[in-house]
Amino acid sequence: MTQRVAVLGAGKIGEALLSGMIRAGFSPTDLLVTTRRPERAEELRARHGVEAVSNAEAAKTADTLILTVKPQDMGALLDELAPHVPAQRLVISGAAGITTAFIEQRLAEGTPVVRVMTNTPAVVEEAMSVISAGTHATEKHLVHTEEIFNAVGKSLRVPESQQDAATALSGSGPAYFYYLVEAMIDAGILLGLPRAQAHDLIVQAATGAAVMLRDSGEHPVRLREAVTSPAGTTINAIRELEKHGVRAALIAALEAARDRSRELASGNG
Repeated sequence: MTQRVAVLGAGKIGEALLSGMIRAGFSPTDLLVTTRRPERAEELRARHGVEAVSNAEAAKTADTLILTVKPQDMGALLDELAPHVPAQRLVISGAAGITTAFIEQRLAEGTPVVRVMTNTPAVVEEAMSVISAGTHATEKHLVHTEEIFNAVGKSLRVPESQQDAATALSGSGPAYFYYLVEAMIDAGILLGLPRAQAHDLIVQAATGAAVMLRDSGEHPVRLREAVTSPAGTTINAIRELEKHGVRAALIAALEAARDRSRELASGNG
């Protein structure tokens, strides 16, 4: 049976999902989008062949609704959708900090809700999407959610109680790596390298390290130790990182991100 999927609030992540679903075999004629701006709707229609509709029309006609709006906009969107969403409609939320209970309370009794935290590498099909079931979501709903999000990377099921931690680690995770790469490029410039060369050296080092972490099956400590020779350059660098508390700073940063996710969930946004 054909499943119609609507992406509501199709920004960068929403468009990445559309593109991924089409590459995975979803027909563009079965995909709907909603946007705030008519010109954005026209872009998506021209680029992907999907139909742009209103939020109410999407709620009435799609079998699955993917809500990709910002957390602070979720309440207003749900108020708009509530009169039009029947209880059997699958609702997938991609908003940080918004619980399945928050959504269930605003829609018809029994509506299946799945919470997903994905990340921006979805645009290059390397996302990590963390999936949690709401009260009424079944195995069938979770499998369908995985089919959608696996089109742009990998997915992992976790209890919803772990979503705030997953948001801090994975949802925000790419930003930490960009921050570190930015700092390392600046260090390369300080050491006398042109910016372009420093960029290429660090980006390739990061890519190679990520592939080794993914494919080798080795613990990161083992991989780091393989680079760290006695009395060599690497151990001197590691000593400075430890001296400046980089490990502790990273742990504190992730705790701060988790706490912010909890604040969003409690409505203190």
